[in-house]
Amino acid sequence: MHIVCVCGLGMGSSLILKMTVDKTLKELGATGHDIEHWDAGTVDSRGADLIVTSADFESRFSGRDNVIFVNNVVNTGEVKEKLKTYLEARHLL
Repeated sequence: MHIVCVCGLGMGSSLILKMTVDKTLKELGATGHDIEHWDAGTVDSRGADLIVTSADFESRFSGRDNVIFVNNVVNTGEVKEKLKTYLEARHLL
């Protein structure tokens, strides 16, 4: 699964979120995921199976079924809960 963590410029919070997602997936025992971090504009021109981004981008990505919105990019508990729910719903975990 190709997972992309997104922020405005693709450098700060998306990189932190990428590290949080990677750590969380390891804790869940999930393997085989490719994780990148991009800016919000890049996502539209490139494919991603799952987008993980902050709640600040909810209006930009609303209506998509492959987006997880988090309130705190360093909150491993929140990211873990939302990733687990997403992956289990799709029988990927």
